[in-house]
Amino acid sequence: MENKNSYRKIIHVDMDAFYASVEQLDNPELRGKPVAVGGGGERGVVSAASYEARKFNVRSAMSGVLALKNCPHLIFVPPRFERYKEISQKIRAIFHDYTDLVEPLSLDEAYLDVTENKKGNPSASLIAKEIRQRIFNELHLNASAGISNSKFVAKIASDINKPNGQKTIPPEEVLCFLEQLPIEKFYGIGKVTASKMFSLGIFNGENLKDKTEEFLMQHFKSSGSYYYKLVRGEIASEVKPNRKRKSVAAEHTFVKNLTSEIFMLEKLEKIAEELEQRLIHSKVSGKTVTLKIKYSDFKTQTRSKTMPYFIKEKAVLLETVKELLFQEKVLNSVRLLGISVTNLNIHSKKITEKPILVQLKFEF
Repeated sequence: MENKNSYRKIIHVDMDAFYASVEQLDNPELRGKPVAVGGGGERGVVSAASYEARKFNVRSAMSGVLALKNCPHLIFVPPRFERYKEISQKIRAIFHDYTDLVEPLSLDEAYLDVTENKKGNPSASLIAKEIRQRIFNELHLNASAGISNSKFVAKIASDINKPNGQKTIPPEEVLCFLEQLPIEKFYGIGKVTASKMFSLGIFNGENLKDKTEEFLMQHFKSSGSYYYKLVRGEIASEVKPNRKRKSVAAEHTFVKNLTSEIFMLEKLEKIAEELEQRLIHSKVSGKTVTLKIKYSDFKTQTRSKTMPYFIKEKAVLLETVKELLFQEKVLNSVRLLGISVTNLNIHSKKITEKPILVQLKFEF
């Protein structure tokens, strides 16, 4: 029986250096110069970097101090999220001219299922090229795209010819592509897991494919089964237009590091109040509360507790994170605290999808 996933035509569109590109678009004086969106001070963090800045190894999530050390002539600009959201909505409007099966991942990237599309165009590659051209013509911004028969492969492909390019991995080439893929490029395999795989002689997809499912489960528990299926192209999640929110969170980075739990509780009270408002605004509540602690050395620790009932009230949130805070001694001075709520009370609605009964023969 043919894999249903082989019929799908998925595009992953990823804007190139989106935040920084918008700043360069709105301010011509920044064009061609190394730009970082974020703060350049002692406590600043880079949210996004232009390609000119990336040449100096300036990356997102990097401290502003280190970014300036790498690129002394780096220009910092404050983020303008309302402006990014405004342009993102225009980009999504272009997507919806082609398909209603659009799954946004963030303001600057999304999956599109164009197996059956509004233009009647049989080529996903040509659709991706047309979408990228429209984004450039109408919004004067560059986008890259990846095209394949699964979200996982399409997302990897969109990064291959960046910036301002696209890459197609047709169904008949997917397995070979996955075999040659470095193991750290696989979705769900971070630095720690990759390091463990290296120690087991797993450096790419081919090495991973050589291992039995039992072997992988022995070393990686339930994730082992996922890795076993992933490298064989058997993970086929659908593009979901209405992605359900999985968490609501609030966090603050402090001007000065906190060394006392008493001061931390004061900050957590304000964060809990902010989170309560976000939960009310989102009309959700949740059962699992997580305390996030980022230390001065940038190491991050999380502590969680799951309640037997749904909560969103500030008082309950604060009492829970207080318990988590004193669960064990704080390891170092703290630069950031955050609270998140997961296991939300969002009930799934069954969506019936028109089945695709015949294999699509046209080119990607």
